[in-house]
Amino acid sequence: MKALAQSVYGSADVLALREVPRPVAGPDSVLVEVRAAGVDPGVWINMTGQPYAARAAFGLRRPRVAVRGRALAGVVASCGASVTGFKPGDEVYGTTGGGSFAEFAVASPRRLAHKPAALSFAQAAAVPISAVTALLAVRSPAVRPGARVMVIGAAGGIGAYAVQLAAAAGASVTGVCGRGKSALVRSLGAVDVIDYTAAEVDRDGAVYNVVIDTAGCRSLSLLRRALTPRGTLILAGGGHDAGGLLGGYTRQLRAPFVSMFSSQRVTGLAAGERAEYLDALTPMLDDGTLKPVIDRVYPLAEGASAIRYLAEGHAAGKVVVTI
Repeated sequence: MKALAQSVYGSADVLALREVPRPVAGPDSVLVEVRAAGVDPGVWINMTGQPYAARAAFGLRRPRVAVRGRALAGVVASCGASVTGFKPGDEVYGTTGGGSFAEFAVASPRRLAHKPAALSFAQAAAVPISAVTALLAVRSPAVRPGARVMVIGAAGGIGAYAVQLAAAAGASVTGVCGRGKSALVRSLGAVDVIDYTAAEVDRDGAVYNVVIDTAGCRSLSLLRRALTPRGTLILAGGGHDAGGLLGGYTRQLRAPFVSMFSSQRVTGLAAGERAEYLDALTPMLDDGTLKPVIDRVYPLAEGASAIRYLAEGHAAGKVVVTI
């Protein structure tokens, strides 16, 4: 089968469209014929091996898994003998640990859900990682009707979902985004927009009950200046382009210590890859409460260009690769 793969860590130049063996579903897994795959910052981290601490999970000297990508949408090709709940021909979406930028991928049924009928495969592939991360952020008890919520990176992959979910929860949402994206962010449910090229996130003072930071490039002290004295800061992005041992994820490590000595709550957030989260999103995706925002779609042969574009940091919504 064709797949976008690499043998060494590096820039998108190390990726190549190759013929690789078609994976086989084990007794507890599902083989999916991939129709589309989502591009997220984790793809960039796996490709470059940076920050260096990530290599403990992905391979110290070279990628342990050669094929890139995690999020997918497609059709079940076969199921292991122990799998229940899925059958060949089912349309599904979710994540794989074996690489989704390929014609076929093996996934655990615990990371798959039936695709929302209202979505195309490309739209469904834009959901599993970014929308789930946004869902976990908005599930904070502090995001409630009447709360003032700021979403930083409101036009990005996670941010576009967070704005919609927070607004659906009854919060008053302010989105932070770049010039030219204000109309998009307002259309997603934000009542106010801050253009970060003209003003900082503390423009209005300490007025927000919740700040959801998906950008990962601001200091904790600056973010906390936008919070009320008992506000909640949710770090949903680590800054994938930061180098060093831990990159932008040093903020997540500091979060518990900041909370210990402050009335403000600071918490780091990692993506959850469980079917139950997808099942919670599916009704909202089917009834239109939640809509995927897709900036660009690339064919598999141009998957390296898709990753390059995402890494530039200017995508309005998600980037998707179709197979």
